[in-house]
Order: sequence, then structure tokens, then C-alpha cells
Amino acid sequence: MSAKPIKIPGPDHPITIEPNPAKVVVLLNGKAIAETNESLTLQEANYPPVSYIPRKDVDMSLLQRTDHKTHCPYKGDASYYSIPLGGDRSNNAIWTYEHPHDAVSAIKDYMAFYPDRVDSIEARDI
Repeated sequence: MSAKPIKIPGPDHPITIEPNPAKVVVLLNGKAIAETNESLTLQEANYPPVSYIPRKDVDMSLLQRTDHKTHCPYKGDASYYSIPLGGDRSNNAIWTYEHPHDAVSAIKDYMAFYPDRVDSIEARDI
């Protein structure tokens, strides 16, 4: 079995992680799945920015861990959660890097949501 590659962000593939000054709320079927004033915005290369929400600000009672896994050479192994409240649409709606690579260690204990698997991810002024 070969080791998974680890790549370091750099000029050819930059990754920045910054605190988001807005309140971020994730809604599904009229319910707040997550709500925080402490989100991080991860900007990776030319991909759209992603809000990472502290796990402590996610209603974990609404989630179901799945066996789905992916690997990013820049961030590490991602684990996934579904939101049963959203039905099939919300399968594997959330990913988290429980043991991220050192270069992105700030996202440890944070979760991210696929925008098309929830009703909205709102950034509100505080």
C-alpha cells in the first residue's frame, strides 16, 4: 500500500485561511443546522471560498456520520456527515478534516457544508 501524497500550498496552489467577521448560519428545512460568529474562510487556488464552522457550533444531534471518505493532498483525509432532515439531497452534505495536514491545521475541529445540499449558508453582519 502506497502512502497518500502530501502537498504543501504555495504559489502554484495557494491556500489561505482567514477569520470571517460575519455571523454564518446554515439552514435546512427551516432549521439552523449551524450558527457561528467564529467561522473561517478557506480560499484554495481558484476554487470558490468555503466557510468552515467550528464543530461546537454545529447541531451534531441532527447529523449522521457516514463511511464516505475523500483525500486531498493539500488538506488530508476528509470524513463526511449526512443530515437526515434533508433526505437524499443531504447525503454526505458535510465534510471535516479531523487530522488536517500541518499547513491547514487551523481547520481542525471545523466542518464545511456543500451549498447545494442545504437550503442556505448565510453570512450576516454582526
